[in-house]
Amino acid sequence: MHAALPKRLAALALMVAALVMVGGTAYAATSASAGGSAQCELPEATDDDTISIIGRICDRRETPQVPVADVTVTVEDDSGNPIGEATSGSNGTFTIDLPGAAIEHLGKSYTVAIDESTLPEDTEPDVLSRTITINIDNDQSVTFPIGAAGPGGTGFAAEALQLTVGGIVFSVLLAMAALGLSMIFGTTGLTNFSHGELITFGALVAYAVDKLPGSIDIGGTDITVVLAVIAAFIVSGAFGWLNDKALWAPLRRRGTGLIAMMIVSIGLSIFLRSIFQYFAGAQSHQYSQYSAVTPWEIGPVLLTPKELVVALLGLAVLFTTTALLQYTRVGKATRAVADNPALSSATGINVERVINIVWIGGAALAGLAGALLGLTQGFDYQIGFKLLLLVFAAVVLGGLGTIWGAIVGAFIIGLFTELVTLFVPAEFKFVGALVVLIVVLLIRPQGLLGKPQRIG
Repeated sequence: MHAALPKRLAALALMVAALVMVGGTAYAATSASAGGSAQCELPEATDDDTISIIGRICDRRETPQVPVADVTVTVEDDSGNPIGEATSGSNGTFTIDLPGAAIEHLGKSYTVAIDESTLPEDTEPDVLSRTITINIDNDQSVTFPIGAAGPGGTGFAAEALQLTVGGIVFSVLLAMAALGLSMIFGTTGLTNFSHGELITFGALVAYAVDKLPGSIDIGGTDITVVLAVIAAFIVSGAFGWLNDKALWAPLRRRGTGLIAMMIVSIGLSIFLRSIFQYFAGAQSHQYSQYSAVTPWEIGPVLLTPKELVVALLGLAVLFTTTALLQYTRVGKATRAVADNPALSSATGINVERVINIVWIGGAALAGLAGALLGLTQGFDYQIGFKLLLLVFAAVVLGGLGTIWGAIVGAFIIGLFTELVTLFVPAEFKFVGALVVLIVVLLIRPQGLLGKPQRIG
């Protein structure tokens, strides 16, 4: 019954490889053309334990673009207090370190502004200030283009559109992690609090491959990060298989209750997080490629090539996974086990084998989400732990154990957490998402797409 599964997994891995390689090509083309001159590129991300704001000021009225030097740039917190200042160099770039430990800035918003009086007399910048929100402890990039066709001002509509784009990219990755958790819950009933560490594991595997000596080139293109992401997907699946075979399957055979297994998952989460910290350290990490990419300027929106590729890749993986669950024999067996394990066993379905396959697929999805999150934002050893609450919120909101419910819930939570910052301080955006979750569950306890009989 499962003979075709290796071929399907291989096809999925090839799709991942092809799409990420397209991303590498898109990035190479963009970095060669968007800036026009190496002097007008973003500076390299810093490799330390602090969060830095890196940026560039370029005059796009010239071809190639001309860097604008000696411009004063300031950073203020949401109360208007200045916390940093810098002057653009001869290449138009600047770097401002945020004071204190990186964790102190998570969830906070800062305004990066240029002093108009320090600009050359004949320049009229499109944007004098930008507001950024620190979602993870890695460097943040901003650009201040000068000349026509630049991004619009920082008005409400422009900011909402920018947040929507970021929310879609984040929602796609959140949906992959949530779908993995929902699949595992649907077939085993386990509320797995160590699922966040599966996300972190994928990011760490990709980082480990990326940091191997040398680089891997094909046709003059460095595809090290491409192979790192593929490795994260495959190794994370193997890690999920090991989790089930070594821990969860023996507990199921012993008849361990779901509450006891949930407590075990909490202990496993703490254990794995400590292991990750020991080997990776507490600092933030960046992959060798795409750490500071020149963004595309599409009207009022800034979009980097890697964000576009990550979103398309994530959507392709979600589509492939749902198709496998809907139309293949393994997928139908998975849904049968989720609905009624005893009846599925009586009809000849190998329930334990199905559960093991689900663990492989769920962990692979979580690991891929972690690797791609690391690609877009950087990561540390707690990235999965920080996202776990949102993953649970997405799964419960959409409907526990449902395929489409996890995806729908992830998009609602992901977009809401970004757009709510238009009205409330960024520190409260996760709280707002949980308020939405509570309201929905009060009205519809089984979630948006769940069935009433799944509760209880």
